Amino acid sequence: MDFYHLINRGVDKREVFSEDGDYLRFIHDMYVFNDAQNAPNSTIKARVATRKRDLLVRIHAFSLMPNHYHILASPAQGGGLSLFMRKLNMGYAKYFNEKYDRTGVLWQGTFKKILIQRDAHFKYIPYYIHLNPLDLTHPQWRSGNLYNPESALDSLRKYRWSSYLDYNGVRNFPSLLYMSELHPLLDSRKSQDEEIISIVSDPESSQASSVLELP
Repeated sequence: MDFYHLINRGVDKREVFSEDGDYLRFIHDMYVFNDAQNAPNSTIKARVATRKRDLLVRIHAFSLMPNHYHILASPAQGGGLSLFMRKLNMGYAKYFNEKYDRTGVLWQGTFKKILIQRDAHFKYIPYYIHLNPLDLTHPQWRSGNLYNPESALDSLRKYRWSSYLDYNGVRNFPSLLYMSELHPLLDSRKSQDEEIISIVSDPESSQASSVLELP
């Protein structure tokens, strides 16, 4: 199974999630547009549609930030990754432009796709994705100047817009995720938290430094 780190940000680094409803809509779209069939009427009811979906990708992890997103996914069928991302980006841009009465492109290009090829990257990319929200509350984590790692964990536990909570034993958006591949890697909540404390306390001494330079 191939794993891809997918990234996109707002054009000119503009904000693409302005309120909770925007985050919820994007997560809704990640579910609904992950289907080779045409999407049903794009309402929140579509999330609980009973018809069987023809999955385009398997979403392993994600994190949404005010002006960009990170998704770790694997293709579920030929061409599935590109089709999913096209539907997702176009669908959300249409919603955002209509809601905020704007025109023009929302995203900075199409999207960036990084194939995870090395074991070190595969081991730490879920942590990198889940730690991104610390840029909002504890930006010093990237430079190793975070002297209260427990406060960073507390911040992550309060942030809904990522898959961190689901892997930490809290049901947040479980229907969106394909968790069986990362569960053995991330192990228990205790193990994850210990690894996170290690990374945010001294990222340069951790093997995770190999992925911290990602955008």
